[in-house]
Amino acid sequence: MMKLRCAILDDYQQVALTSADWSQIMDKVEVTRIDRHIDHIDELVEQIADCEIIVIMRERTPFRAELLARLPKLKLLITTGMRNASVDMTAAASQGIIVCGTGGAGNATAELTWALLLGLARNIVTEHNAVRNGQWQSTVGADLYGKTLGVIGLGNLGTKIAKFGQAFGMDVIAWSQNLTKERADEVGVGLAASKEELLAISDFVSIHLVLSDRTRGLIRAEDLKRMRPSAYLINTSRAPIVDQAALAEALQGGWIAGAAVDVFEVEPLPKDDIYRSLPNLLTTPHIGYVAKANYEAFYKQVVEDIEAYLSGTPIRRLN
Repeated sequence: MMKLRCAILDDYQQVALTSADWSQIMDKVEVTRIDRHIDHIDELVEQIADCEIIVIMRERTPFRAELLARLPKLKLLITTGMRNASVDMTAAASQGIIVCGTGGAGNATAELTWALLLGLARNIVTEHNAVRNGQWQSTVGADLYGKTLGVIGLGNLGTKIAKFGQAFGMDVIAWSQNLTKERADEVGVGLAASKEELLAISDFVSIHLVLSDRTRGLIRAEDLKRMRPSAYLINTSRAPIVDQAALAEALQGGWIAGAAVDVFEVEPLPKDDIYRSLPNLLTTPHIGYVAKANYEAFYKQVVEDIEAYLSGTPIRRLN
């Protein structure tokens, strides 16, 4: 029997095939992996046009209607995670393409968020580079104990960050459009009366919202101007929640002391992007979810999704 062709895209770390046991499907599926990001649609189609199954990692490669229309053999598209705004679910459904997702381990993004917050507060990258360059003690760090941590979004991730802040002796407040006092009390944090109040009184602000029409552009220039000049902003959710040009202006103009971001409007980040050169911006290349336990959960469930598809009973369907 001829095997089905499956492509795994954007396997940057070359770990997709070692993060799970693929042997159980190898007699029916020929799996190839691509470890580089392919920007150009023509080249991408050339690489994957004969695949019935495609596995994508989060939003690294968008699957819009234009691309889907050029993949007539595609029958099963699997994304890591149970939500992917870069996939046109309607177009996929109209072509008879089944889209499935996976769960994850759940802690990696919160842990990276706290690493970024600590890195900002204590100028870790600056001091590391100074030591490597023969210098010694060039900055004065910001304290966490007794300072105010503002959490925007008190869902699963926001709650973890709130508890981290409490463990460090911070006063934690939270706000989102639908946040209730009952939920804030349940987590043991203060409820800010408004977004404006949270931004005005927080020393550190961390964003934990899903990108939607309601949250896109939630933090604008006027919001950044409300923050203290000594305050820091951390965004590990999605870039468009914050006006990107306004954030660059805020950092250049000293409206805030600094920011840390793991997410960008264009990924990979263009080489000439201003975000690569701002000295008070700490950046990581969207690695919030890139951790061993998460990858093992992702790819284990990818294999399960393929098995279920082969048996005629798809699971974890998103469309």
